[in-house]
Amino acid sequence: MTHTSVQPKSLVRAASFAELQEKGQLLVRLHQQTIALFYSHDRIYAIDNRCPHMGFPLHGSVCKDGIVTCPWHYARFDLASGGTFDSWADDVRSFPVQIENGEIWIDLAPQVDAKTHQQQRLQDGLEQGISLVIAKSAIALLDLGVQPTETFQVGLTFGTRYHKAGWDTGLTMLTCMMNIMPYLDESDRPRALYQGLSAVARDSASAPPHFRVHPLPTANLDFPTLKAWFRQFIEQRDNEAAERCLMTAVQSGMSRTQIASMLFTAATDHRYLDVGHVLDFINKALEALDAIDWQEPEPVLASLVAPLANATRMEESSSWRYPVDLVAILLTAFEQLPAALESGQSQRGNWTQPTELISVLLGDNPQAIADSLLNAVRSGCTEVQLAQIVAYAAALRVARFNTNNDHGDWNSAHHPFTFANAVHQGIRRVPTVELLRGVFNAAMSVYLNRFLNVPPARLPQPKDTVADPESLLSSLPELLDRQQQVNETGRLVAQYLYSGGQPERLMAILAKLMLRENRDFHVIQSVEAAFRLYTQLSESYEGVPVLVATARYLAAHAPTMRSQEQTYMMAYRLHRGDRLFEETE
Repeated sequence: MTHTSVQPKSLVRAASFAELQEKGQLLVRLHQQTIALFYSHDRIYAIDNRCPHMGFPLHGSVCKDGIVTCPWHYARFDLASGGTFDSWADDVRSFPVQIENGEIWIDLAPQVDAKTHQQQRLQDGLEQGISLVIAKSAIALLDLGVQPTETFQVGLTFGTRYHKAGWDTGLTMLTCMMNIMPYLDESDRPRALYQGLSAVARDSASAPPHFRVHPLPTANLDFPTLKAWFRQFIEQRDNEAAERCLMTAVQSGMSRTQIASMLFTAATDHRYLDVGHVLDFINKALEALDAIDWQEPEPVLASLVAPLANATRMEESSSWRYPVDLVAILLTAFEQLPAALESGQSQRGNWTQPTELISVLLGDNPQAIADSLLNAVRSGCTEVQLAQIVAYAAALRVARFNTNNDHGDWNSAHHPFTFANAVHQGIRRVPTVELLRGVFNAAMSVYLNRFLNVPPARLPQPKDTVADPESLLSSLPELLDRQQQVNETGRLVAQYLYSGGQPERLMAILAKLMLRENRDFHVIQSVEAAFRLYTQLSESYEGVPVLVATARYLAAHAPTMRSQEQTYMMAYRLHRGDRLFEETE
């Protein structure tokens, strides 16, 4: 027990020593802070009255041997330091105590560095898979002014270090959340990080660390050699050898474009790997590296090798071989691609037939699809233009999805869209002839799902307008509170845009409604891909069906139990300082 005559400005009188000595515990409120005082074994302790786990009051708890135990979930704390013996609970804030003239004074000055503490808590939450801890740290770090990319990088580093089979859905979800950050209301940004980080923790649960393969000892290998070796080892499903080639490329100072080319080329040596997930994962990993300016790229790139080498190849699937041999059609088209590109070189940028091509892409003749894509290239259509049109056609499949189909068929329509989006984003990065094969693969995946549009759902028309589009948005949350509101949601979104509504406002609302649901990999993929494609279409009327498509997909997968949102709101209210379970005057 300390006695002093010097009182710093942060010292505040709390109570009389005699009163605490008599009662053993006291509850005081100082500067909007509720503090529990304990007297035990001739020592005074002061701690925040709110248990840091879920905010239950600690006043009245059992104090024994210098340890206080919360009676609600039995979290245990060292009274002197506030440190917890149960990491899911977090440390409770403790306050230094001084005694002068029989009065108890408490020092309210912060005793720990908040940023350092929250960064450690984020690491703890990821390691132990505790969503509430992750939510608290995500909220606190953004509130402290930490950039989202810094928190994102913690999750990226953790997820690529601890993974079962390489880059997977959790890291993709985290990167999607980072990509949609500019579209979000400010209040939803920590919510997005929390969902992405929680998904990474789930994927990494109980996973051993990945020990990277060292690069080759020579630095004299050229890019074509390394690229050829990498493709060969992926073809042979030799993870270790392929990873060593990739690490050598990084160590040798190969450019970001060259490394992307290696990965995308290997991913398009076969058709539509793992229904598009592999190429999408590669694209997302590269976007994740972009977000952190390619700092320490080795673990991120290494995480891509196993999914790439072990993927299911669609040329092994009967649907790509029978009744029409789509693989044979594609291989013939690939042989013609270099010549088609050369023929169209003088006319590049002058191609103006997207409507006719979209009609063929949504048709039932795979040979005509391949021929039309080749003819577009010969007529000057650029790689990026062609990839964007196929992505748009894939979005139309979702926008026109007939709700009489089985619910599981939504994913059959979804996969070509996210695959086509990944090809589109990838080809903007590296417009190579090898990756151009992915555009043709995407087009065939769109063809295979033609039955999902029989008959096609009606696309809302521009004539359906209202004078006050903002009034429509208030109905959108209510629609997604009910099941089977797919068509109604699509109509509302189109009506809002055709009536002159603000696309940025609509996308922020759609993202908010996505984030209130329990996390779903495909929904998050769909929303992120639609936002990117719509923006790259310059937010024109042409892009309206893209947002209609993702709104319909979101409506088809809502509502959920929303337990993730409940966890987030608990964390938010604790961070805000709400007296959740204390009696208020």
